[in-house]
Amino acid sequence: MLGTARPPGAQVWRWDWQLAARCRGRDELFFHPHGEREPLRSEREAAAKQVCASCPVRRECQQHALEAQEPYGLWGGLSEAEREVLVHGPRPPRKR
Repeated sequence: MLGTARPPGAQVWRWDWQLAARCRGRDELFFHPHGEREPLRSEREAAAKQVCASCPVRRECQQHALEAQEPYGLWGGLSEAEREVLVHGPRPPRKR
């Protein structure tokens, strides 16, 4: 008889840090709306980074975003582009 595979148990402890996050309930500040352009994007990201600067779980948030390769939003004070550089390195200059 074959063994029965069991799904992993809940790992709530891995997400508990989010309960102390200063950004809770403020998605509109940390995730850009469709079609957002400059300078609004830079202004929104600057405001979000101010919230992150004093957040007690900033490191946990950054670590999660980098490990999970979060594709969207500002996490732990890092924008999508900033996380991309940390994970994959800077992009080579574009040829004209």
